[in-house]
Amino acid sequence: MTDIQSLPYRPCAGVMLVNRDGLVFVGQRLDSVLEAWQMPQGGIDPGEDPLDAAWRELWEETGVAREHAELVATAPDELTYDLPDDLIGKVWKGKWRGQRQRWFLFRFSGEDADVNIATAEPEFRAWRWAAPADLPDIIVPFKRHLYRQLLEIFAEELETLRRA
Repeated sequence: MTDIQSLPYRPCAGVMLVNRDGLVFVGQRLDSVLEAWQMPQGGIDPGEDPLDAAWRELWEETGVAREHAELVATAPDELTYDLPDDLIGKVWKGKWRGQRQRWFLFRFSGEDADVNIATAEPEFRAWRWAAPADLPDIIVPFKRHLYRQLLEIFAEELETLRRA
């Protein structure tokens, strides 16, 4: 039995991509049968800058190029979540207890046709735009607290983008 508390958190970058209507990109993971949606996120490579990782993950998971997005805000602190007990040791080769994430808010300036989840290594089977307030209800339960924190952190910027 692995001592969960002794496992480190996986360093990760996350992207909240907001369109002109103030809605947020969410995708359904290919490796899950749950009706759960999530924003683009992924590991930060050793020595990689978190913002560079966010841009890379955005491209790898959504096909959205830099010319169709711009950085609006950065969460001031890392956020963490723990995996549920039944997933510890089953994901990420059992090396991590959860993730510590740097989050970035990007404004999407492209069209829906500029989103392409059929990337070189696809992670999503479907995607859609969701109202920010709906995010905690459509994510897997163990990430709900983190998504609520993100809504608080980016509240002012989300309101500004919604009114723009």
